[in-house]
Amino acid sequence: MVSVAGSGFSSYGAVGVLPADSVVFGCSEAMQVVRQKVEKVVATNVPVLICGESGTGKEIVARLIHQRSPWEDGQFVKVHCPAIPGTLLESELFGYEKGAFTGASGVKPGRVELAHRGTLFLDEIAELDPVLQAKLLQLLQDGQFCRIGATEDKRVDVRVICATNRDLQEEIRAGTFRQDLFYRINVVSMYLPPLRERRADLPQLVNYFLRTLDGKFNSQARPVSPRLMQSLQRYDWPGNIRELENVVKRYVILGNEEAILGELASRAPSALDPQIVPGAPISLKRLTRSAVQELERKIILKVLQAHNWNRKEAARALNIGYRTLLYKIKEAGLPQKRMPAVQRPVGLTCQD
Repeated sequence: MVSVAGSGFSSYGAVGVLPADSVVFGCSEAMQVVRQKVEKVVATNVPVLICGESGTGKEIVARLIHQRSPWEDGQFVKVHCPAIPGTLLESELFGYEKGAFTGASGVKPGRVELAHRGTLFLDEIAELDPVLQAKLLQLLQDGQFCRIGATEDKRVDVRVICATNRDLQEEIRAGTFRQDLFYRINVVSMYLPPLRERRADLPQLVNYFLRTLDGKFNSQARPVSPRLMQSLQRYDWPGNIRELENVVKRYVILGNEEAILGELASRAPSALDPQIVPGAPISLKRLTRSAVQELERKIILKVLQAHNWNRKEAARALNIGYRTLLYKIKEAGLPQKRMPAVQRPVGLTCQD
């Protein structure tokens, strides 16, 4: 997709309303490194490469750089490279002259021209067609490009920020990404860690989403309980910040903490199938304890379901005390009562 500043997107950094630094960068050491790089790069017109998994906030950081740069009055022009076929992407990026091809009934400026004295953000740069990689290289080398069908080059002053969730060194070895282009876009690089590596930032992110989504949906969601926050901290967040926002959004709309607890419990990684990395240290005691806890949680959940969530009957079936069962339910992060049927198929989805 192609967009320019002024269009709407995720509440985590809506255009013109970027979150405060304390929300964007949190308190983790890795994000403080990113903060320092952002502060140093904003005033210089050099290419920036932002790396990290999908949903880690790469576009937010790119917009932050733009809004704090001397070129903030120019447009922030985003191009999502995988969403547009290579032939169409060339005309979107560089524009075309009248009669350049069938259907070109007039002159169309490209996104590069729209970003003049502003910022061009190329999202998922690894997906860029090799032919376009060469044209982008020319733009970065001398600030010039040529519209399709034109005979003369045009000059622009534009900052280029690229983002990728791939290892570009691997792409170079595979022959799908130009090495010379990599060196051009990688003048300053930033790595955004996944959410599972910055769990200390979760409470602040959750509170931020609660505030912004309450306003968006005109609701008054209750603060997240310590029990739910503990479950949020335990979850691995494969969809990162975007997935967290979706979970908080469902909580605000539905007002059902038990439903969220049930989703998190059902999606938790399995300790019964641990990931073993050759050469990495293994704590047999810790793995065994985690596997026993997971097996116990699954048994309790199945017994509760079998008894229509009647906890007294479930306690008798398990041959344990009622208070003991309540404690184990809480310790395992299981919902205190049966989840509404409408929540069953939702799941924790990750949207790119």
